Amino acid sequence: MLRFLIGRLAVLIPTFLGVSLIAFSFIRLLPGDPVMLMSGERVMAPERHAQIMHNLGFDRPMYIQYFDYVGKVLHGDLGTSIVTKRPVLGEFGALFPATLELSLCAIILAICLGVPAGVFAAVKRGTWFDQSVMGVALVGYSMPIFWWGLLLIIFFSGYLGWTPVSGRISLMYFFKPVTGFMLIDSLLSGQAGAFRSAVSYLILPTIVLATIPLAVIARQTRSAMLEVLGEDYVRTARSKGLKPLRVVGVHALRNAMIPVVTTIGLQVGVLLAGAILTETIFSWPGIGKWMVDAVFKRDYAVVQGGLLLIAGIIMLVNLIVDITYGFINPRIRH
Repeated sequence: MLRFLIGRLAVLIPTFLGVSLIAFSFIRLLPGDPVMLMSGERVMAPERHAQIMHNLGFDRPMYIQYFDYVGKVLHGDLGTSIVTKRPVLGEFGALFPATLELSLCAIILAICLGVPAGVFAAVKRGTWFDQSVMGVALVGYSMPIFWWGLLLIIFFSGYLGWTPVSGRISLMYFFKPVTGFMLIDSLLSGQAGAFRSAVSYLILPTIVLATIPLAVIARQTRSAMLEVLGEDYVRTARSKGLKPLRVVGVHALRNAMIPVVTTIGLQVGVLLAGAILTETIFSWPGIGKWMVDAVFKRDYAVVQGGLLLIAGIIMLVNLIVDITYGFINPRIRH
């Protein structure tokens, strides 16, 4: 197991360097002058423009800028925002709990609904239930996030008035953040109704963000279960007279979970990518909205640092998924 972990960690190094190169190049390929956008002036003296470019280091050759950036990253310095003048790592740490809270709620919802739906669809293969689940999953996977989010806002917030449109909690409640997770902080605040308000603001963004992962998990679970249910050891368990719940839940589901766990791990990237649109639609103050604003303002340090940190999180989750394989199926450890 240790040898396997060392091998996986060794692969992460070139992957991280590749991501850093992509992040560095991506923002610079976009049209627009960061100095002009930062200053907000339509006309700027050439001397002043050149001085600011020199101060920021943008007048140096690209390869020198890249190696200088990588050197700072290796020392834990992701740079400073040219807009807010604050360290990128500090801004990310302040905003990431909001995105993490939304993503955790979304993936929990997707797992709790997707895995049982896939299992029952496999057990009831060919029935109306199976066809209904797969049909809904296909629609959910095909639906654009921005369109789905706007539909929910129009119906539940505009027409029915059941849920808020945007934000994390009502302006009626004010308290100092402790953990950065609004659900936890609202409980710790002791203010009556604060937790209920935080939940109401979380419902629609969670549903929107969880739709695609839920559909993928349901379809993958069904496919894996159908393959496992036809194995000899499952037929043997049935011939022994074991209860159907034990056959499906213990013998079949455990062996079918390996591809499902892989799918769940891959959905982390989908969640973080979907969070960009979801947070923009619902004005959710997380890293997704932060990154979108940085792209429009050509804030090089924020875009580069944000992409690196997001990529690091995805690689860490994939490493955890690989480790989880060994606990699901002990043969993989060897």
